[in-house]
Amino acid sequence: MAKIDCFEELEVWKHAAEIGIKVYELADKPPLSKDFKSRDQFIGSAISISNNIAEGFEYNNNNDFIRFLKYAKGSAGELRSQAFVLNRAGRIVEEDYLILKDILVNISKEIKGFIKYLRAFENKKK
Repeated sequence: MAKIDCFEELEVWKHAAEIGIKVYELADKPPLSKDFKSRDQFIGSAISISNNIAEGFEYNNNNDFIRFLKYAKGSAGELRSQAFVLNRAGRIVEEDYLILKDILVNISKEIKGFIKYLRAFENKKK
């Protein structure tokens, strides 16, 4: 992997940021747009994924980065759970839920793979 100078260059961060944008779009659709508490939680979980990736990267330490990647992966799981409940509660339609669920399963796998890569890199240094 080439040297990455800023988190915006990370593909995993780019994908996570796209999730945030997608969730903002979903949150603007009724009836979720009128359920302010659920809407805010939904958006908060979504942007937490990319924010944790960015924050971890900025520590310039792989062990800290891995810790924040785990937080990001946890946020993806939290968002997937929220999407399920919001769908069943009639706040987001099935089609949007299924698309978001697929994207979130993929970002979780991507983060897991990146953690594995960083751990292997750290183990080689020992």
